[in-house]
Amino acid sequence: MREVRAGPRFVEEATDLLFQTLSERLVERPRVSLALSGGSTPWPVFRRLAAAPIDWHRVDIYQVDERVAPLGDPARNLTGLTESLLDRAAAEIHPMPVESVDLARAAREYAAALPARFDIVHLGLGDDGHTASLVPGDPVLDVTESLVGLTQPYRGHPRMTLTFPALARAEVVVWIVAESGKSSMLRRLRDADPSIPAGRVPQDNAILVTDEKH
Repeated sequence: MREVRAGPRFVEEATDLLFQTLSERLVERPRVSLALSGGSTPWPVFRRLAAAPIDWHRVDIYQVDERVAPLGDPARNLTGLTESLLDRAAAEIHPMPVESVDLARAAREYAAALPARFDIVHLGLGDDGHTASLVPGDPVLDVTESLVGLTQPYRGHPRMTLTFPALARAEVVVWIVAESGKSSMLRRLRDADPSIPAGRVPQDNAILVTDEKH
């Protein structure tokens, strides 16, 4: 895994990395698939990325994970994603259908609509070592036959999430991690420690951007 320790230029460095990665692929292919995570860390990055000279009409955005909550709920990743990026950039969004009355069926349908391989997947890191909504101790960690799974309630909400098999299909994984309160988990991520969910994501084509100093 390649690492960029950006220090105080964390937002700028993370944005520039996503911009460069997107731009390179838009030169190579007619459309690019980009899977985005939520949490508070990426919103400033996405706001800055929205202003970059990207042909957003050729970008398909998927969700890495989503809380089961009504449309517009502040807990929804889609709410933050819309405010930070989608209201500013004309990308095609493919939201996770967490408002469905049949979530198991909705998860299967979302999985069926995913690209054969994600061009870029953005991930964050939780203070307990989770990434996406692949959280410690949840049965979704053991899902091997499905690309999308459902979790038990976690910090207030059950969730829909890409599974490890889906993340393994990423051409590039971009980790964007603010270090505060996560030092031990960052070390374990770097070590590919399989005892935390984040450590089980393949690192061969991964880039980690943190706000740690060089």
